[in-house]
Amino acid sequence: MLCSTISLELAEIADGSAELVDDSRVHVERCIRCQAELVQYKKILRGLTSLQGEFIVPDDGLLEEILATVQPPATVHKLHRLNHKHRKVAYISSIAAAGAAGAIVLAARLASREKVAS
Repeated sequence: MLCSTISLELAEIADGSAELVDDSRVHVERCIRCQAELVQYKKILRGLTSLQGEFIVPDDGLLEEILATVQPPATVHKLHRLNHKHRKVAYISSIAAAGAAGAIVLAARLASREKVAS
């Protein structure tokens, strides 16, 4: 069993929406790389769960600032050619990247406000 085969299943396993079949379970029990990836998925889920109750009112212009920061040269991927699992990974990756960019910009703004206030 290859790690690349199982890696697409690990996100679903981490959130409890799927279970490992026998061969995959044996592989993950023996493979440190897959175990580490599963732990990372679980950490991300815990972090996202802890943010559910948080609400921050964004400043005017925050969206424009985020979009300006995240505007690398565009690469277009035709998602209709991807199978269901690959499409799901592509969507999750896009959401995670946008969330990370927003968090970076927000953290920078909050840090600059704290410096001004002190």
